[in-house]
Amino acid sequence: MVEIPTKKHERRKEARPSELISSALALFVERGFAATKMDDIAEKAGVSKGTLYLYFDSKEILFKAVIKQGVLPLLDEGEKLLHHFDGDARSLLQEFMLRWWKLMGETSLGGIPKLMISEAGNFPQVAAYYYENVIVRGRNLIGRVLKMGMDSGEFRVMDIESTIDVIMAPVLMLIVWKYSLTPCGTNNPKQYMNTYFDLVINGLMKKEVSK
Repeated sequence: MVEIPTKKHERRKEARPSELISSALALFVERGFAATKMDDIAEKAGVSKGTLYLYFDSKEILFKAVIKQGVLPLLDEGEKLLHHFDGDARSLLQEFMLRWWKLMGETSLGGIPKLMISEAGNFPQVAAYYYENVIVRGRNLIGRVLKMGMDSGEFRVMDIESTIDVIMAPVLMLIVWKYSLTPCGTNNPKQYMNTYFDLVINGLMKKEVSK
């Protein structure tokens, strides 16, 4: 007698790509991109290698799926927030950076920047995809907030591109500490982020000239 698939089985089939992506992310972060094999991903997800290849032809395609499912929605949210936000540039920048740390830095997704720093040179196509779809969009968001603050007179006029670099670097360092150099890092990321943002804002705000 042939078993008729139940709704539970159908849901399982639909969910399988997400489970494969989650397994791939965990192994990429733990072992690195080069050291992770497709066999390892299939085993961690509890499926056969053949099943894995039904959905993803290669590790590179699987990595892109990790970015599409995990990171790009965060950028989509950021762009929506920028479009609808009606407060000041200071508050918007703080919302961006704290939300980014909460949703990415404090989750397994936070291992992706560290992964790219360590392995970008060996996998240029993967690095190019990450740069074009994540870094460029993220820099554009921060740049638009900085320009908004400068145009309104809230922020002092500075070179936007180099200011983006200075804003991003300490947060990337926090991720490197978390995933690579834990003994050398901070034990209190929340306090680190509060101190970081206080320094950033005090550096950006336009000072009133005393009469």
